Formats: sequence, C-alpha cells, structure tokens
Amino acid sequence: MVASEQALATQVGLEVLKRGGNAIDASVAVGFALAVVLPNAGNIGGGGFMLIHDAKSGKDIALDFREMAPSAASRDMYLDAAGKVIPRSSTFSHLAVGVPGTVAGLDLALKKYGSMPLKELIAPAIKLAEQGFEISPHLADMLAASREHLGKWPASRAIFFKGERPLQAGEVLVQKDLARSLRLIGEQGPKVFYEGEIAKKIVAEMTAHQGLISSADMKNYRAIERQPVSGNYRGYQVLSMPPPSSGGVHIVQMLNMLENYPVKQQGVNSAQNLHLMSEVMKLAYVDRSEYLGDPDFSKVPVKELTSPAYAKELVKKINAEQATPSSQIKPGKLAAYESDQTTHYSVADQHGNVVATTYTLNLLFGSGIVAAGTGITLNNEMDDFSIKAGVPNAFGLIGGAANAVEANKRPLSSMSPTIILKDGKPFLATGSPGGSRIITTTLQMIMNVIDHEMNVADASLTPRIHHQWEPDQLRLEKGISIDTQNILRQKGQNIVIARPMGRTQTIQIKADGFEGYSDPRNPDGKTLGY
Repeated sequence: MVASEQALATQVGLEVLKRGGNAIDASVAVGFALAVVLPNAGNIGGGGFMLIHDAKSGKDIALDFREMAPSAASRDMYLDAAGKVIPRSSTFSHLAVGVPGTVAGLDLALKKYGSMPLKELIAPAIKLAEQGFEISPHLADMLAASREHLGKWPASRAIFFKGERPLQAGEVLVQKDLARSLRLIGEQGPKVFYEGEIAKKIVAEMTAHQGLISSADMKNYRAIERQPVSGNYRGYQVLSMPPPSSGGVHIVQMLNMLENYPVKQQGVNSAQNLHLMSEVMKLAYVDRSEYLGDPDFSKVPVKELTSPAYAKELVKKINAEQATPSSQIKPGKLAAYESDQTTHYSVADQHGNVVATTYTLNLLFGSGIVAAGTGITLNNEMDDFSIKAGVPNAFGLIGGAANAVEANKRPLSSMSPTIILKDGKPFLATGSPGGSRIITTTLQMIMNVIDHEMNVADASLTPRIHHQWEPDQLRLEKGISIDTQNILRQKGQNIVIARPMGRTQTIQIKADGFEGYSDPRNPDGKTLGY
C-alpha cells in the first residue's frame, strides 16, 4: 500500500510494489515522482527524513537527509548593521537556500535497504516531467498563491508561468530541464548532483546572486543514519524522528504526559480533552525552544525529554480548570545532561517493511528559485534556524542558541515521520506536512487510533487543534462545537479558528490486511493498495 499527497506519485509507488520491489524501493520512486507532480513541496532541491522498519533484520532506522547550512553561513547573516532582521532574506533570497539532501537520502536508503536499480525507480518521474501532467485545481491555487516569489525569477517563470500569469487548472505542466536532471541522476547516481553537471549549475546560480553554497558544500554533503526516538504509549511502541527533528522527541514527550490521564473516557474533542491537549502542547513547545537543535553541534537531552518521570513532573503544572498563560511557562528543569511546505508519504509491503517519509522545501515552492538549467526548485530551509534569538520564523516558532545559524549545521525541523509497533510488528505509519503543526497533527492521529479506537479515515477526518506556546493561541479547525469552544474560553483558552491543519498520509497494518487513507485536506492525495 502507498499513501501520498499526489495520486500520480502513489500510482508510481504501487507499480514498483507490483513489480516485486520492496517498500524502500517504492518510497524512493515516490520521492522522485513527487519532485515532479507536487512541485510546491516534493523535491530534489530540499531535504527531509525517512523512518524505516526493516522486516528482515527487525531494525528500525532513521535517515537524516536534512539540508545543511553552507560553510560560509554565520550566526548574524540575516541581520543588518543595527541588528535587525533583513526582511525576506531568510525566505525568498539565494541566502535562504540550504545544501539539498534529498538525492543523497533517497540513494542511501536504496543502497542499504532497497532491491532495485536507481535508474529503474527514477524512470517514471522522468516520464512525468518530460510528457507533463494536468494541473489540478489545488496545485493551481498553490501556484497562484506563490505568484510573487516564483515570478521574480526567469527560470521559475519559464516553468510555472504562461505569459504573465501562473499556469491554471487544466493546463499541462511540462518540466524538460527537470527531466534531464533526473535522467542524469538515474544514469550517474548522486555524484552528478553533488559534484557533476547539476552541482555546477546550482553553484553558478548561487554565485550569480550572492548565494553562499559552494562546490565544496555540495561535495561534502552526507545523509546520516540515526537511531529513532522511541517511547511507549498504552502498550504500543512509538518510533519517530530524532534531532535535528524535534518531532519525535515532543510526540513521545506529549504522549508520556497524556498517559497520566483517562483520554478515552474524556471523549474525542471534548472540552476537557482539548484543554488537556492544549496544556500538554504548550509544555512541549516551550522545551523545544530551549533544548532542540542539531545533535552534531550541541548535546540534545533526548533521554531526559522523553523520560516518563520527567512527564510526571510536567503534568503537575497542568490545571484542569484553567489555562496557564504562555508568559508564565518556562522550559522544564531537566536532570543534568551533557551540554508549510512539506509533504509526507507512507509505504508498506507484503514482507513487513514499512517506510514513513517526510521531506520539504519549507515554504510553498521553497525560495521560489529554480537553479537555471536544472528545473530544480530550491529550498528556503535556512529560515528554520533561529535567525535571531526570540524572533519567530515563518511558522511563528521561537528558538535559541541550540538552533542558531552555524556553518555546516542542520536546522531544527518539526517533520515527524512516525511508525508504531504492536508486539514488535508494524501497526501504523503516519506523518504530515504543516510546519509547526506537524507534531500536533501526528500526535492527534496517534491518539485517535489508539485512545479513541478510530479507523484511519475517521482519525484523519476528526477536527484538529494546535498550540505551540508562542503565540498564546489555541488554534481550532472548523467543526468543533460552539458549546465546547465556550467552555474552553471559560477555562482561559485564547481560541482562534484556523485554516485546515496537516495533511496526513496513513497506513494501518492489521491481521487481515492494510487500511490506508489520504487526508482530504489535500484533495490531490490518494492511497492505493493491491
């Protein structure tokens, strides 16, 4: 079974499984296909994370192919002489681009855990780029919303515009340069991307516009295999992404807190239940601001943050009747220790292999910059660093020294590809895009399936909430009753009705087969199995 945010990419993955490929093979094929058919988020010019449950060895593996800061990056590179943040410099300029990791990550996954040749898996993506595909109303909306930062660059306009306007629904998106880049990767492997013709063109794009990525930065990039974050929740083992993602740490941390409460008895989206979730979320996100960063640069206290004993201390701060203002919440005291535009897809095969992958360009179409001659849209991931202590990024998240800009460092992420095991065997694979809302979206999927015993469709459709400490707002999707909202306001919750949150792609593994569901918050998503 394959669940992704774009039906054509899902079909590509399913065909790989039908030809005898395993879940890793299918995930690699889907990753390259999404770079073509989901250009606002799918990418080879960005980076991300992949979580693998390898049935043969029983191992669980976290692959980190997050973008890296160029070697010339420095802590105050986005500040002017007065110490103020230069508008758009970390989002829509060549300085916003981190060294891309997707090609290295997909190749590492394939070499270590796949079974098919890269050339074969990349072929469907080349065909989709060369022949084109019809733009959906949803993608047309994304293009229209990104008109300003795409339209600024000739190479981007040449692909995504027709005359003076972005392409519209029903028109065909053809990407000849991207097809050529993908063909080169299929024939020559990742070396052409990091050291060969493609690398040269990316570096030339940077040099022409005062960007920082050098030939050495491209050549030195490496994807890293890490140990997943692991926790237990009501008899299930929860596996998720470790730092430089904050997702896994805080999903486990929040579940540890929630295990102290009768969540099922409270009822899904009751005022009592939502108040509890909001207070738990605040406590996790304030810790995120203090402790999380790239583990290769600072010691991240994963063990302490994910300790059930620490969670028991934290829940003592929760008042069941009254919201605690964010201004009164400080990072927890740990035991001593040594110092939106994203997409998710899930794949499960008949052998018991399961893969959950989340990768990103950061904002819609990333920086909006296509490296001339490559067809590759470049990320604006540098904005995920804390560009100035106490100044929120594009998602309103605040960070400190652990996530400050530094040469060759990986920015903190919220991406949370998650696999849940029951008795050592895969039970659920899920994840979502959504910037800072990824963590809380994934949390609610887990709660809906485990606590509220929903099937994956109902779990996906249930209205979601989000609180990230700062700003002090409890965001609710439409669909939560007015009576419930009134009770929450009486408890002191500052409620904001928000746009839809998250677009989960979920597979549940049952004794009699698989159940999967693509979140209808993106109408282009599709789950297919055979």
